[in-house]
Amino acid sequence: MRITHFLIALAAALGASVAQAQQWPTKPVRIIVNVAPGGVADVTARVLGARLSETLGQPFVVENRPGGDGYIGFEAVARAEPDGHTLVYSPGSSVMIAPHIVKRPDLDPLKAFTPVVPTGAVSLYILLHPSLPPQNFQEFLAYARENPGKLNYGSPGNGTSPHIATEVFNREARVKLNHVPYKGAGPALNDLLGGQIQLAFDPGVGLNAAKSGKLRMVAVVGPTRHPDFPDVPTLEENGIKGVDGGPHFGFYAPAGTPREALDRLNREVQRVMKERAVLERFKALAVNIAEPMTPGQFGAYVRAQYAHYGKLLPELNIGQ
Repeated sequence: MRITHFLIALAAALGASVAQAQQWPTKPVRIIVNVAPGGVADVTARVLGARLSETLGQPFVVENRPGGDGYIGFEAVARAEPDGHTLVYSPGSSVMIAPHIVKRPDLDPLKAFTPVVPTGAVSLYILLHPSLPPQNFQEFLAYARENPGKLNYGSPGNGTSPHIATEVFNREARVKLNHVPYKGAGPALNDLLGGQIQLAFDPGVGLNAAKSGKLRMVAVVGPTRHPDFPDVPTLEENGIKGVDGGPHFGFYAPAGTPREALDRLNREVQRVMKERAVLERFKALAVNIAEPMTPGQFGAYVRAQYAHYGKLLPELNIGQ
């Protein structure tokens, strides 16, 4: 009889646990964005958060925690209860590149978090301050080669995708551009507009400034030209290969978060990302939509990209 009572109680407890996970979210969800406001990660997180609030019936509150190469945001989420109500939305560089540079044995993103769903990756745009003489890419390349070490470029931070891309460009184009790290793409753009730096491999937040003539776009770091700048070539069209916008942005949850919550978030994010309004907003930011992945597939992608950058960074003398 005691065994029967025990089995009934156990079944009830398991049933309640599953039901609770399936009901996720049961309270407001915090989305920690580990970069500064104004960048592509911040804007896309807010677009998705607004839609998830509507479709899942609980507020999805976006909070920026920039700094520390992404680790300030990571720390906030790693300390949270793994119940699916605190998430981190991060550029791929923070998860797959920065850990090779920032040695934090106490906080390894690949162990502390479970990948949930990728959203997109960016093309980059080589934007110049209009005070520079070059009017197109070939003139810029010649100018950079004639002035080694005299041009400063801004990035969203050390180890970010624009940083890596520009250093690969330095190597492949045989130029020397000096790195100035910021706490996000927004602050880097502000200093570029102000002339404190001369150029940036911008992840899309500077497109409006380029359209208005406040900045000059000379090349696209991506597979295709931008439709709003049909005369601006890609780097590959100019014979410079191997430079890209880096790995996917995405949602991550603390390790141990119930699988049911992960699966529901994965399905819901992929569903809202098919909506026309969301697609148009991502397109305006020049974000390339990620292919659909399950949490397991996204986890495999993260591990493969982490291994790739583990080989690339020493070649570029980054983080050594």
